[in-house]
Amino acid sequence: METKPLSKRDPDAVSGDVATRTRAGARGGLEFERRRGNDRAVLVQLALGKTLSVDVAEDLEELQALVSSAGADVVGTVTGRRATPDPALFAGSGKVEEIAMTASGGEAELVIFNHSLSGAQERNLERELQCRVVDRRALILDIFAQRAKSAEGKLAVELAQLQHLSTRLVRGWSHLERQRGGIGLRGPGEKQLEMDRRIIGDKIRGLRERLDKVERQRRTQRRQRERSRTVSIGIVGYTNAGKSTLFNRLTAAKTYAADQLFATLDTTVRKLYVPDAQPLVLSDTVGFVRALPHELVEAFKATLLEAVESDLLLHVVDGASEQREQQIETVNAVLDEIGATDVPRLIVVNKCDLSGLTNDAGRIEINPATNLPARVFVSARTGEGIPALRACLQAHFPNPTHSFEAPVETHAAIAAN
Repeated sequence: METKPLSKRDPDAVSGDVATRTRAGARGGLEFERRRGNDRAVLVQLALGKTLSVDVAEDLEELQALVSSAGADVVGTVTGRRATPDPALFAGSGKVEEIAMTASGGEAELVIFNHSLSGAQERNLERELQCRVVDRRALILDIFAQRAKSAEGKLAVELAQLQHLSTRLVRGWSHLERQRGGIGLRGPGEKQLEMDRRIIGDKIRGLRERLDKVERQRRTQRRQRERSRTVSIGIVGYTNAGKSTLFNRLTAAKTYAADQLFATLDTTVRKLYVPDAQPLVLSDTVGFVRALPHELVEAFKATLLEAVESDLLLHVVDGASEQREQQIETVNAVLDEIGATDVPRLIVVNKCDLSGLTNDAGRIEINPATNLPARVFVSARTGEGIPALRACLQAHFPNPTHSFEAPVETHAAIAAN
């Protein structure tokens, strides 16, 4: 989120430059200097309640990938177990001392918790650790801020950041509890905190209005496609499952694709030609992740509308990931949250070339209830299985003058399933 110096000519600027105060660690009056280059970070992952150790290890692995995507260098990791979070410090005083020693030994400027912290917990931790503290939500917001390229994406990220910041104003900014006043201004006045909160609220409303306009434009485009009898297909999936690579393979587009979390955020729509099928358009949407901040889900509502109003969702699954079943559940949960529960889905198991499923590339599994393809195995990187995927799309949306016929190599697999 871009910040501006406070000026009488800039009515949109937040009083006292709220965003700058936040990044400078002004919560509770603390200020932290930043060195040049990547931040050095200590990661904190706690097992709460009856969480299994294997789940903690998987969550920590994902956190490391998120931190790498954000551009920080990991210099230490602290793990532990608690029945419930500590109300003041989340981790408890003893564990906080361990975190402080690890951060000091690695000369870390940043401590990242793979949990959601309240404003008060964040402020208390910064006071104890004498460095910046970031929770999982703020980390993901930072990655989104780096990746957003389109005007719509930047608007959505700014909205999510302001919504997150507004919770910090309520809980963590006691140093702003002072009355505005002066000669000629004596009386009830307006507290600085209240003024910051009001200005942020005004900016949030303005951003929502602009994003609502984008949503209306998307609905208009949707109606135009319906009138032209064009079928809309959305690509969804866990981040880094290979959605953009598959999109490029199917449409010959040149969307940015990389082996990193949230490599792309902006929705791209392209025509998709499938022989003997109805006219198709394919849209690539933002990836999902466990505990995706609600602020982002709400802010990217216009973008996610492509998924909600699709005629079919290609749910891309990372076949090389040991957590693929949990990732499927995460994606399904987000789709339910945005109202896409009833949209038909075709699961595309990707990365067969990396997962020991090379012999499965091109295999199609049929849903006996609908007699339509329900799952197909491919490698978007090598192109293996892509003809089978196209056959699946032709089966779901056939040209009335043609019938579905799977590639020869998939007949046995279909019969077996």
